[in-house]
Amino acid sequence: MTAPIPSDLPDLPALPGGPALFPSPVPATAVVTPVRRPMTAIFRLLTAATAATAVTGELLLGSPFQVLSQFTIQSGILLTLVMTVSARRAWTARRPLPSGLTGAALLYVVIAALVHHGLLANPSSPFATPTPPTGWHATTNLVLHTAIPIAALVNWLFLTASGQLHLRQAAPWLLYPLAYLTFTLARGELILPGTPNRYLYGFLDVAEHGYKSVLGNALLLGLAFYALAVLLVTLDHIRPNPVRHRAKTGFRLGPTVG
Repeated sequence: MTAPIPSDLPDLPALPGGPALFPSPVPATAVVTPVRRPMTAIFRLLTAATAATAVTGELLLGSPFQVLSQFTIQSGILLTLVMTVSARRAWTARRPLPSGLTGAALLYVVIAALVHHGLLANPSSPFATPTPPTGWHATTNLVLHTAIPIAALVNWLFLTASGQLHLRQAAPWLLYPLAYLTFTLARGELILPGTPNRYLYGFLDVAEHGYKSVLGNALLLGLAFYALAVLLVTLDHIRPNPVRHRAKTGFRLGPTVG
C-alpha cells in the first residue's frame, strides 16, 4: 500500500544557467526566393553605358583635368559605377546595393541637372553660361544634364523598391557637395589669375564675386540640396512599391479531404 502524497510539496527551484530565449528576426531571403530581373538589369546597363559614353566624349573634347573637375562629370562617373553594379545584381538575383549609396548617386545627378537648367543654361540667371555648347559638346551636355538624370529617376521610381531611403541619410549625402566646394575653391587658388575656367561655375567665382558672396551662394545651395534630399526621402516612402516578390515557404496546400 502506497503512502499518501502530501498536498504541501515545496516548489522546485529553477535550474540555474539556462539561457533566455529571444526571438530572432528571420532575413527576408530565408522566406522570399531571390528573383532575377533581366529587364531591370538591361535598363541599368544601358543607362551606365550612355553615361560612360558621354563622360568619355567630354574627356576627348576638352582638357581631362578640367573635365574631371566638374561636378556633373564626377556625379556621372559615380552613377555609371552604381548602375553597372546594380545591373549585375539584378541579373544574378543578388541583394541590391545599400540605399545610402544608390540614393546619393541619384541625388547628385539630379542636383547637377537642376543647377545646369536653373542657373547655367537659364538666360535669366545671373550665372548663365555666356556661350552655350555647340556640336558634339552640346550632345554630351544634353545627355549628362537631361537624359541621364531622367533615366536615374525612372530607375528609382519604377525599378527600385520603395521605402529604402531614410532621413538620417540626407545630411551625410551633403558631405560630397561640401568636399566639392572645398576642392573648387582650392583649385581656383592654385590656378593663376586670368586663366580661362579658373572657376568652373559662375556662382563659385571668387575672383568676380568675392568669398563672402560665394560662401553665401554655397550656403543657399546647400540648404536647397538638403531640402531636395528630404523631398526624395519623403517621396520614397509615399510612392507605390514597384518591386514585389511572392513569398515562398516551401509548403503547398493540398485539396480538402472529405
